[in-house]
Amino acid sequence: MTALHAATTTGGAAAAAAATTAAEPAAGLVQSIDWLAIAPVVVPAAVALAVLVADLFATERTKRLLGWLSIAGLAAATALLLPLRAGDRSTFCLTGDPGACSYTADHFTLVIQFLVLAGALVTALLSVTAVREARMPDGEYWFLLLSSAAGAALLPASRDLATLIVALEVASLPAFALVGMRRGDRLSSEAALKFFLSSVTATAVSLFGISLVYAATGSLHLEQVADRLDHVPGQLDTLAMAGVALTLVGFAFKTAAVPFHFWVPDTYVGAPLPIAGYLSVIGKAVGFTGLILVTVIAFPAYSDIWGPALAVLAALTMTFGNAAAVRQDPARPHSAVRLLAWSSVGQAGYLLVPIAAAAYSGRDEIGATVAYALMYAAANLGAFAVAALVARTKPLHRIADYRGLYAERPAAALALAFFLLCLAGLPPGIIGLFAKVAVFGSAVDAGLGWLAVVMAANVVIALYYYLRWTALLFRAPEGAAGAAGARGRAPWPVTAAIAVTAAVSVLLSGAPQAVLRFASGTLFPH
Repeated sequence: MTALHAATTTGGAAAAAAATTAAEPAAGLVQSIDWLAIAPVVVPAAVALAVLVADLFATERTKRLLGWLSIAGLAAATALLLPLRAGDRSTFCLTGDPGACSYTADHFTLVIQFLVLAGALVTALLSVTAVREARMPDGEYWFLLLSSAAGAALLPASRDLATLIVALEVASLPAFALVGMRRGDRLSSEAALKFFLSSVTATAVSLFGISLVYAATGSLHLEQVADRLDHVPGQLDTLAMAGVALTLVGFAFKTAAVPFHFWVPDTYVGAPLPIAGYLSVIGKAVGFTGLILVTVIAFPAYSDIWGPALAVLAALTMTFGNAAAVRQDPARPHSAVRLLAWSSVGQAGYLLVPIAAAAYSGRDEIGATVAYALMYAAANLGAFAVAALVARTKPLHRIADYRGLYAERPAAALALAFFLLCLAGLPPGIIGLFAKVAVFGSAVDAGLGWLAVVMAANVVIALYYYLRWTALLFRAPEGAAGAAGARGRAPWPVTAAIAVTAAVSVLLSGAPQAVLRFASGTLFPH
């Protein structure tokens, strides 16, 4: 009996100890959340829900306030980046490996979040008038814009493949609806459908690639994936390579890299102008951010595969984009938007160059892409803002409609000329010149001399269509009647959007050396 009692006691103690041991990891799975770190994402998401609920109870008169609520939310989210400027916060980390986190607010994250949220804020300013005049549903429009901005802000902070793909789709899915928001417009519906089908296909391919990467590594966290790809077993090497290649497809689509660019011109033409500008900047930033994260953080072990592939994509993208932009007929309807669309494809080629260079000379080359993206965002959004102003009286969106704009609206013409010169890389758009020098330098430093030569040739080609449009602004107007009809007062939100983008472009051009320092620094913690 004594032995039986002892055995029973010992067994009970062992069971209790086992239960305690099992409970400890379960308790450790309860993670603390750094609310300040995730605030730039949470605020626009929360305001989006508030707008959606408020729309149910708002009258037709008070629905106009939803736009200003959205603008306030985006401004607050942008301001919340200031307390995070140290770039040293992470949250949603694994308990067994505190270094593997799903959300990281480093300097790379903060710069891209600033670009996304500030760009969405400019888009919102342009949208205030567009929503009312095009009779688009207020609540749905603002909810979708804020939701897309929240997803775009989440993506640069994502440090695991699952969060990355979720953020990509949260940023993209509302954009499909925004493109087709103009009810009864055939071009708008066609653009939304084309954008949706092609994007869904690319996402499906990427998801398949991620599943292969997970099968080869057993992890979704980018840092862990990088470590395990370095030591992947030989029998899984082909599987891992296929996963890496397929994962890149979805992000290449978002960047509008050739041959994944075919959706761009029709989508920009069919979308409301503020959304076309949004896609050209924020949509592109989403693609490049995801591409940077999966290449330089998760897949450096396969840089010998994605490096040459991205270099070829960069050359093809800038060449096809600039060649198509040169061919635009100024008298053709929508030629102005089509030129900006093809120009954005060409600019995507320049943005790909430092990412390809990172395969050869390290992740610090990424600074050149981010610096170029900041210049491109300010100048391109500004160009779309001026286009939105001109379209109020000349809705065909032809390049020919800009002839004599200086005589009609001197400030708008000077602003557009400055934006176009920034994109071309000519003085006084000094920031465009220095950004191109930084990208060119990254190619040379990486030993990609052939790519630097292709880029130089494309910069010369692009000068033709940028300067042709710029010169048209200062020619004599074709008719006095047309000039008189174009002198109506511009809505102040559109004027504010032009003024903000112009001020940012001028400030950047006033301190071009800061771009070179920024481009040569590191954005990722070592």
